[in-house]
Amino acid sequence: MAHLDTIDASEIGERLRVARTDARISQEDAAKGLKVSRPTMIAIEKGQRKVRAEELDFLTSLYGVPINRILAKEAVVLDLQGRFRRADVDQSDAGQALGLLNRLASASVELERMLGIRFTPSYLPEHPIGPGPIERQAQEAAANLRHRLGLGLAPIPDIVSLLENELGIRMFVRGLPSEIAGVFAYDPVVGACILLNAKHPWERRALTAAHECGHFMSNRSNVDLVDVNESLTSADERFANAFAYAFLMPPAGVRRRFQEIVEADKRFTPRHLILMAQTFHVSPEAIGRQMERLELLPQGSYDSLRERGFNREFVRGIIGDLAPSSRRTPANPRLAQLVSSAARRELMSEGQLASMLGMDRLEVRELIDVFGDEEEDDLAIDLL
Repeated sequence: MAHLDTIDASEIGERLRVARTDARISQEDAAKGLKVSRPTMIAIEKGQRKVRAEELDFLTSLYGVPINRILAKEAVVLDLQGRFRRADVDQSDAGQALGLLNRLASASVELERMLGIRFTPSYLPEHPIGPGPIERQAQEAAANLRHRLGLGLAPIPDIVSLLENELGIRMFVRGLPSEIAGVFAYDPVVGACILLNAKHPWERRALTAAHECGHFMSNRSNVDLVDVNESLTSADERFANAFAYAFLMPPAGVRRRFQEIVEADKRFTPRHLILMAQTFHVSPEAIGRQMERLELLPQGSYDSLRERGFNREFVRGIIGDLAPSSRRTPANPRLAQLVSSAARRELMSEGQLASMLGMDRLEVRELIDVFGDEEEDDLAIDLL
């Protein structure tokens, strides 16, 4: 860890400002706690007045961040606040979600640097929304991306791993306020990042990930927060929503599967709807809405089913509590690898990792155990 005098005061001040913002503490409250005036607090954050050691101890404790993160030479500071593409977001919930994304993305970069890993994704160019029907543009963008990734019309069983491994988007899955489905942000230092709500069912997370990928494809300049109750009125949101449906449920693939069912059974039942949802690894509602979009089912079909008792309990009664096999893998596979490697190489303790990531030790231990089984050490291949 670097000494307080070895880091520029403006750098320390900026790190403290971001930590305070992430903790949702005002400058005024921080100044009162530190027993200094607000102008002094402003001067500290701007680097115009050096923070003293005892003040740094107090502020890091107040903000809930380890002091070594403020003083680390390789520390990464992100500030994604206040750049939402929508003006009607709940600022409290949004601040919590963005603070968590800041923390996870920063920690991910720091662990990579510590482990000597180069994260150099080659992003696809943006395709801004142009004149003409937005839904058609979104479907074309989804088809082009599928073609580039070699997916054809195949279902996507694990979109989290796909976006991280194939597109270089940093993916995180953690608990968020229930009304928030996910957050997308782009920063030149860390690249594109998506945070999904671990409290939501896997089908909802898949649709949210695809929605945020739509923003990644069309416009990376603003932070996007997906609210479960938001209305899709803006061009950006309409594009992202249409992209999500076309990417997860390609129209040609859905039509083909639907035609096979109708030709074989001469009818289409709720059981068929459930089986199609399982085929494309989405919820019955998502596949139902997509078939309505494609005019395979009459408009309002899914709402009619729901009014007549079609719900999650009904689905469980037919197929049980099934989910894609990818759910047996960790929600954050790449983060689990970084954490496990840092712990195994004794670069950081479990306590330090927990502080860095804002997790408790049990959560960190679960990440470590994904790649840290000591019984497999005898089978490891020495690459050095």
